[in-house]
Amino acid sequence: MTENTQQQTAATTELPTTYAPAEVEGPLYERWVERGYFEADAKSEKPPYTIVIPPPNVTGSLHLGHAFQHTLMDALVRRKRMQGFEALWLPGMDHAGIATQNKVEQQLAEEGKSRHDLGREEFVERVWQWKEEYGGRILGQMRRLGDGVDWSRERFTMDEGLSRAVQTIFKKLYDDELIYRAERIINWCPRCLTALSDIEVEYQDDAGELVSIRYGEGEDSLVVATTRAETMLGDTAVAVHPDDERYKHLVGKRIKLPLTDRTIPVVADTHVDPEFGTGAVKVTPAHDPNDFEIGRRHDLPSLTVMDEHGVITVHGPFLGLDRFEARSAIVGALREQGRIVAEKRPYMHAVGHCSRCKTTVEPRLSMQWWVKVGPLAKEAGDAVRDGRVKIHPEDMSRRYFDWVDNMHDWCISRQLWWGHRIPIWYGPEGQVVCVGPDEEPPAGEGWTQDPDVLDTWFSSGLWPFSTLGWPEKTPDLEKFYSTDVLLTGHDIIFFWVARMMMFGLYAMDGEVPFTTIALTGLVRDEFGKKMSKSNPNAVDPLDWMDAYGSDAVRFTLAKGATPGADVPIGEDWVQASRNFANKIWNATRFAMMNGANIEGPLPDASAMSATDRWILSRLNETVAQVDAYYEDFQFAKLSESLYHFAWDEVFAWYVELSKTTFFAGGEGAKVSGRVLGEVLDVMLRLLHPIVPFVTDTLWTTLTGGESLVIADWPKDSGFRDEAAEREIELVQRVVTEVRRFRKEQGLQDAQKVPARLTLTGTPLVAHEAAIRQILRLQPEGEGFAATATLPVAGAEVALDLSGTIDVAAERKRLAKDLAAAEKEKAQAEGKLGNEAFLAKAPDNVVDKIKGRLAKADEDIARIQNQLANLPQA
Repeated sequence: MTENTQQQTAATTELPTTYAPAEVEGPLYERWVERGYFEADAKSEKPPYTIVIPPPNVTGSLHLGHAFQHTLMDALVRRKRMQGFEALWLPGMDHAGIATQNKVEQQLAEEGKSRHDLGREEFVERVWQWKEEYGGRILGQMRRLGDGVDWSRERFTMDEGLSRAVQTIFKKLYDDELIYRAERIINWCPRCLTALSDIEVEYQDDAGELVSIRYGEGEDSLVVATTRAETMLGDTAVAVHPDDERYKHLVGKRIKLPLTDRTIPVVADTHVDPEFGTGAVKVTPAHDPNDFEIGRRHDLPSLTVMDEHGVITVHGPFLGLDRFEARSAIVGALREQGRIVAEKRPYMHAVGHCSRCKTTVEPRLSMQWWVKVGPLAKEAGDAVRDGRVKIHPEDMSRRYFDWVDNMHDWCISRQLWWGHRIPIWYGPEGQVVCVGPDEEPPAGEGWTQDPDVLDTWFSSGLWPFSTLGWPEKTPDLEKFYSTDVLLTGHDIIFFWVARMMMFGLYAMDGEVPFTTIALTGLVRDEFGKKMSKSNPNAVDPLDWMDAYGSDAVRFTLAKGATPGADVPIGEDWVQASRNFANKIWNATRFAMMNGANIEGPLPDASAMSATDRWILSRLNETVAQVDAYYEDFQFAKLSESLYHFAWDEVFAWYVELSKTTFFAGGEGAKVSGRVLGEVLDVMLRLLHPIVPFVTDTLWTTLTGGESLVIADWPKDSGFRDEAAEREIELVQRVVTEVRRFRKEQGLQDAQKVPARLTLTGTPLVAHEAAIRQILRLQPEGEGFAATATLPVAGAEVALDLSGTIDVAAERKRLAKDLAAAEKEKAQAEGKLGNEAFLAKAPDNVVDKIKGRLAKADEDIARIQNQLANLPQA
């Protein structure tokens, strides 16, 4: 035994007999960080590889969706780092305007205060204090998961550099007339008192009421249906389709609007569907986006009938009522006048709710700031169409085009105090000045800054380049932009992905923000249901990490990651992954204690056994498979490939087949020990990006290397040995068949059975000792009498089961198998004897049936032989 082997054996014995993730993961991660393994060097001559992290909300905590995407991103970055790339995965957080402001306002409410009691400046300072004290929990949780991010480059969307980027691009867009201020319909939250983006609105089916109301009198009347009767106070027209014969006599006339002293026109508009309902719709331009467009086309006035709190502002009996109170009161008043034609309740329909406070959203006409997205969206679409950006899986590109090709102008102003304040100043004479980052705001009496802040998505849309130092031409920006992969859920392709594409192309002179968009599905429970905090199926991944280890959670998530498809996950699967991690630990530790080593070069193939050549052939094939799967983002397939190779081929077959070699010692043991060391070395490297903790701990013990994080990624050497693979396949067939037989006989795995192996003339001769070792088959000995004979793979295994076998049960089993084989033979002969069938059937079908017949004949001969060799009852 050499000095290195002695040191390795000593180190191996220091490894605990069982793997304890809680004792390993935390200290190991901090060691990685302290040694700077995750820090990227902009001056490096290595090729860059950059991944954009979807910045989690500062208010957030790690959920399974985060854990899922972070596992996949981390795997990509770790592999590229091992492949010799200067890999950057930059961490950071989003300031999450509404969510964070709500958190602080809730704190103030507990103190009996509101933000208005503090004033804007003091309130913003309070939010910063909250951020320092409570924000960023998710960053610590990312460490628990093992995220290999460059903490030295951590960014926050409200930090000084990113704020400068926001002000710079706002000024550029404004000067290019791509930002404007206008009165439009927006999503409004009466609780948060701000406009909302589409992604901040969650739709759910609510039980409302659908009422049909008669407008006008006699022949000059028509019926409209609505779920929002309170908005009729703001109706300024009724619309019908221009080709609808039922209402042609009314188009251009004015009819009385119930409960008011106003008359409104009947207009013809192609937006109306004559087949839906009565074919007539009420038009409320100030409270419905479709009605707003109809109003613009027909020059209709827009009457706002509610304030920002959702309270009726129209003088009359409904003044001061909440919108829902007004709804009931108005329907009641219409009913008294006999104008309710029909009522349907409950009426289930999709209603928008604020994603933060769950308040019903109110469409509302409001003066806001907008981005003119037309030219920006076209560039974002062209970049995918011309191949500069690839969407994976490709079929998801249709959804992307559906969005960017039909994108509406984007409302970017929010009526909040926490966020990037809009850099617009208004003068006393109506002046409007946009102030850039290096410009002083206008001075003098009467100048005020716009009170609104920008939509959170505005700043996060700059993330791929603002985090690298833009608008300055920094070394980071030069080295790491464009980024390589954006990996994110398909659910935000419309919101975050499209905005990054628009801003990246615009700010970086046509250079795309990333070259690949890899879209994942959503994590669901084991029954395929969406996980939600309001449902009992929500899971805190930290609980699973505490119970089973981070590697187990990571492997479970990766094993379910098929591109674009949702990922079901259950605790049983995490337990199975924990078992896999334990298997890696126990089997590798055993192998190292029994001779596995990496000393010196691999022996020449001529010095290896067929078993050695087989595992090296399988090893290289696995390297090739895993590489191909990574390039195609097939995490499920690469995880399955690694699982099968490690558990089945290395531990269940190679280690077991090699035990007799190791026990025998000598030159064969040295060769196999070096081969096994090579296999373990490469296997742990391949597994590392998915399960980094257990693999790094074992690999450093095996090799004495510093860390797998900075080790080289394996390469396919090209070594293949098809002859060895066929030979070991024969061994596997013998072992599998005898194991099956033993199990059917109720024999214990450890129970030894006398056996005669007739292997002459087959490649199995060289493996007799290994076959006997694995199957617990003793030599024949005196008095040996075969009670069962199993012909398999051109060989024969005769077993003496005297005193161990239930002869009656075995005879019954074999008789059943024989009947099945004879039935299969009869069916095959019937088809092959049918001339009409043979005349029509393709050659491959006929060949397949001939194969079935040959197999049936083989099975019949085998079973009859076994029956003949059973002891007489």
